[in-house]
Amino acid sequence: MADTAGFGNAQSHVVVVGAGWAGWGAAKALCEAGVRVTLIDGMADPTGSKPTTTASGKPFEAGTRGFWKDYPNINALTAELGLSNVFTEFTTSAFWSPEGLEATAPVFGDAAPLPSPLGQAFATVSNFKRLPVQDRLSIAGLLYAILDLNRSDAVYRKYDAISALTLFQQLRISDRMINDFLRPILLVGLFKPPEELSAAVTMELLYYYALAHQDSFDVRWIKSKSIAEQLLAPLSQRLRSQHQLDVLGGTLASRLNVSSSGTTVNSVETVSVATGHSAVINDVDAVVLAVGAKGMGALMANSPDCAALTPELVRAGSLDAIDVVSVRLWLDRTVSVADPANVFSRFGALKGAGATFFMLDQLQRETEQELWGDQPVQGSVIASDFYNASAIAELSDQEIVECLMQDLLPMGQPSFRGAVVVDQEVRRYPRSVSLFSPGSFSQRPPLETSLSTLVCAGDWVRMGDREHGAKGLCQERAYVCGLEAGNSLLRRGIVKGTNTPPAQPHAVLPIRADEPQVVLGRALNKLVMDPLESIGMRWPWLVDELAGD
Repeated sequence: MADTAGFGNAQSHVVVVGAGWAGWGAAKALCEAGVRVTLIDGMADPTGSKPTTTASGKPFEAGTRGFWKDYPNINALTAELGLSNVFTEFTTSAFWSPEGLEATAPVFGDAAPLPSPLGQAFATVSNFKRLPVQDRLSIAGLLYAILDLNRSDAVYRKYDAISALTLFQQLRISDRMINDFLRPILLVGLFKPPEELSAAVTMELLYYYALAHQDSFDVRWIKSKSIAEQLLAPLSQRLRSQHQLDVLGGTLASRLNVSSSGTTVNSVETVSVATGHSAVINDVDAVVLAVGAKGMGALMANSPDCAALTPELVRAGSLDAIDVVSVRLWLDRTVSVADPANVFSRFGALKGAGATFFMLDQLQRETEQELWGDQPVQGSVIASDFYNASAIAELSDQEIVECLMQDLLPMGQPSFRGAVVVDQEVRRYPRSVSLFSPGSFSQRPPLETSLSTLVCAGDWVRMGDREHGAKGLCQERAYVCGLEAGNSLLRRGIVKGTNTPPAQPHAVLPIRADEPQVVLGRALNKLVMDPLESIGMRWPWLVDELAGD
């Protein structure tokens, strides 16, 4: 552990388990408040200072994650760290099916803003290539359901109890609109098909990313190296050098030990990934669990005393999670593709998965050599990610590569068929992404648990009164939840630092406010529906047998 001399006896010690965006958010909030923090993660180097590479020395990153317009807190972080040139410009995206190009997602940028969703609707005239107008219009009923979603906690839970597909069908959205557009969107946005997703979370995602404002879907990417190297490494360096953050990589939390009074977690047992050796972190005043369902389940199973006191975490650990397969291909020639970010849909070869591919040589054109390590540049470099990928993961590495090169990529650009793969990397991540299934809201972990010294952080965490406008599975929500987890410990006086006067909770920036027509629509809906529901009337897609009453 880091040397804590000079911090004083009053300084609290918090262990943060998990070094994703949520873990780093919690570490930042606590470190800057003068709290001693130990951050542990199974990755060999969670700090981002050492890039992840293949056996041939080329860089690799699991998942290709975009940064959308409404990421105010991550944008504030990059500004705070002086990172002015880490993102690409906002880019277009394309959607492909076996019939060819289905649609392109434009960059609205500085275009004349129109009230949402008029701007998005007008864009479909030119950007949808195959979907008939009547099918596009069939989605209109979803706009009302989105206005109704947060009318009350009870209404939200009724939407959560039904699947997105049930809602779509009840709203009479056309089968073609569902299967050609909504299904592929959800497979790469929430990583499951609509029949397996909560209608509530689905509507949150669609509103946040596509409908809140005309330019909500404008997205950009890391323009060189990886997210860990570009964003997390400078944050890690600052926290370690200025706030004595202790980072234990290659380390898993194996057990949480509870005090004899049964009121606090007072130590964390760990195990080394490389050696299997066990250790104990003592003098623990609080713990932040920035883990997913897989990690939560394993930790609760090995921590019976803690599990008995926090049944909500046992329930959270029982939730299902989603398999991911990430692929990177290095080709012998450059293949020109119109859009750098692309989505596949309705391909039989996907075996039910959602899939994306990104032209890294286009997104990282200025630093193309870095994509090849110390080898000469030969051609295009492709990153492809498969979600809901259980069936894909069962294929051999070579079969997955052939699926891309023979069945999928040539649909976007036929010249892929003439290209030769000169290097490849395939990695599988079982149960690595949260699943928001129908009825799962009540099982998701809360920010504050039954143990006052134990809090949760992550994009799947229910934040209660601290809920943020960033919805769905996204980096912004995870980071904000991490900040709020740290803030919760500080705000309730569970931990304290050495700062004098005591530091205030870390600032959390809201997303852009809802547009006036949305605010008015929600107010009118509430005015009408609350009295009607009091006498037993409700919308037909929320009848008792669907809502699980």
